[in-house]
Amino acid sequence: MDEWVFRLVEGGGAAGIFLLMLLETVFPPIPSEVIMPVAGVVAARGELSLVSVIIAGTAGAMAGNLFWYLVARMIGLERFRPFIERHGRWLTLDWPEVERAQRLFGRFGAAIVGFGRIIPTIRSVVSLPAGLIRMRLPGFLLWSTIGTVVWSSGLAIAGWVLGRQFDQIERFIGPLSTAVIVLIVTTYVWRQLTWNRRRRRSGDS
Repeated sequence: MDEWVFRLVEGGGAAGIFLLMLLETVFPPIPSEVIMPVAGVVAARGELSLVSVIIAGTAGAMAGNLFWYLVARMIGLERFRPFIERHGRWLTLDWPEVERAQRLFGRFGAAIVGFGRIIPTIRSVVSLPAGLIRMRLPGFLLWSTIGTVVWSSGLAIAGWVLGRQFDQIERFIGPLSTAVIVLIVTTYVWRQLTWNRRRRRSGDS
């Protein structure tokens, strides 16, 4: 996979990095944990500047982030409500929880979006709740960009420093990504097992 990314980055330059990061955000065929370190390696060879690599990677990711934000915003919470009421069990989500999440996002949306952009797996989906609750676009763009710059810069600089040894980055990022996925799956299973009990509590309250 990494050799294919190398060829696209070397051949396409900044445009290739933009396209890869856009695809990674909209439909993740290749993780950014591979794309940006590879781009950093190419920059270390002098074929691209590190700044242009970071800008292209950030711009591509932000184009994907904006796409999902706008899709979710067009749907909106009220249109989403029938789906939640019909299929909430499988999402382990009921409408009172959605309303609580809406209030939480209203108070801490900037921090959630900004911090979420530097967490593997979460970074690709945090645009959806932001769009559903209609978070203000300027704030969404600002904090998404800040978090995305941090993420893209860290990976690109690591690739630039380590040269072709970007597998060293995967040794750290890989287990972290796996841990996040395991936590999400564990939480989902636990919420499935306790679904009826939580629904009764919601009904009592």
